[in-house]
Amino acid sequence: MTPSFDTVLRGGIAILPGEGPRACDLALQDGRIGAILAPGAAIAAAETIDITGLVAMPGAIDVHLHLGHGKDIARPRVPGDADRESAAAAMGGISCFIPYLMATEPFDRIFDTVVGVTEAGSRTDFGYHFIISTEEQLAGIAAYVRDYGAPSFKIFMNNRGGEGSRLGLPDIDDGFLLRLCEAAAQHGGMVCPHPETIELAWVMRARAQAADPEGTGGLRSWNATRPPFVEADAVQRAAYVAHIAGAPLYVVHTSSAEALHAALRHRAAGARVFIETCPHYLTHDVDWEGGDIGKINPPLREAADREALWQAVLDGRVDTIGTDHVHRDITAKQGGIWAASPGCPGMETLLPVLLSEGHYKRGMSLSRIAEVTATNPARAMGLSHVKGRIAVGLDADLAIIDPQATWTPTREAVVSSAGYSIYEGWKLRGRVVHTLVRGRAVLRDGTLDPACVGHGRYVRRHLAHAAR
Repeated sequence: MTPSFDTVLRGGIAILPGEGPRACDLALQDGRIGAILAPGAAIAAAETIDITGLVAMPGAIDVHLHLGHGKDIARPRVPGDADRESAAAAMGGISCFIPYLMATEPFDRIFDTVVGVTEAGSRTDFGYHFIISTEEQLAGIAAYVRDYGAPSFKIFMNNRGGEGSRLGLPDIDDGFLLRLCEAAAQHGGMVCPHPETIELAWVMRARAQAADPEGTGGLRSWNATRPPFVEADAVQRAAYVAHIAGAPLYVVHTSSAEALHAALRHRAAGARVFIETCPHYLTHDVDWEGGDIGKINPPLREAADREALWQAVLDGRVDTIGTDHVHRDITAKQGGIWAASPGCPGMETLLPVLLSEGHYKRGMSLSRIAEVTATNPARAMGLSHVKGRIAVGLDADLAIIDPQATWTPTREAVVSSAGYSIYEGWKLRGRVVHTLVRGRAVLRDGTLDPACVGHGRYVRRHLAHAAR
């Protein structure tokens, strides 16, 4: 009897784990990969999607973004918040994302509401990281891991001396960091520090503003307020404390060679350290002509830092690439470099940028792109049991790309509520044609399906690597 499936994708090349590109057909059943078949295999399917000339990659998993409401990036307030940003994600080949959830109350008071709002609007699956900044939240670590499947915890190491007030968060110190690492180690969690030593940044900021009070130095002046050693010092401190406590550490948005090497030193010493960088640190530097729009924290660095990060991506030292997507619109960039809000959007260009700048310009294999955008994020964040690879039994999360398509992002076409892109005017090679989430095409032939609003589901995570 001829096997029967819900959907079959025929005629393409698939990037398979441990194997690389293979001509095959992909059969999907009940939202999962049902079979990986020889091209043209005789099967029955309710739907056939022709992907001749295209490449099937595992759907990207963006484990670093901010999902909020308007200019507030704390959490989504209405389903439309998740709708807009998950639409941007689908455009970039992202089938699952994990935003940072920010609050001062214990997360058990808001979690169900936030998940409900997100599920009502999201086209893609999602998780949440919890930002830990209060004693009540710290006391809830065991429950957050056990009851909510949310085992990754962010801490803003720079929240001292009132620095966190911009985000409505209280001050913390290294003692708080130690206790968070201890709690994470005890209960199967992982710590994701925002690494800046703020006392050093205060000194450097005062000097930079004194030298350039009007901010005419733009991105170079911003970089001078928190240069690479400010980031690297915090990375080495967090990695050392986490190692002593026995917790794994996920170093977010590594922007400089110094911070990279600080993380690698502790990895070599036996610490469990994952290293993330972001597309903008691989493509932009302090000389970018976009000026204040490129204000990001950590700052864009020198061209030499950019190339050092690329080398670490190519040789395997960098584990993951996350976007650090911020959806504040461009009016948040007004007032000059000192007043502009930090951050930029990046989800809807994730795979195209890595194809253009990595695959075509630097020889980065499609298998390596799949590793840093899907397989490794799934492994680091406890999703490998359902996502991150094209393998039988896993969720049918797929990014179907046209590797030869050339296109130019424009402001008018931006889907995110940010309404702009730092890649406007760039000629990109490689475009996402379809994005499937659990077997459903939320993006089909480059067009978002409005019927897929609310298709996304919360995914519980478990960190196998966190076991002591």
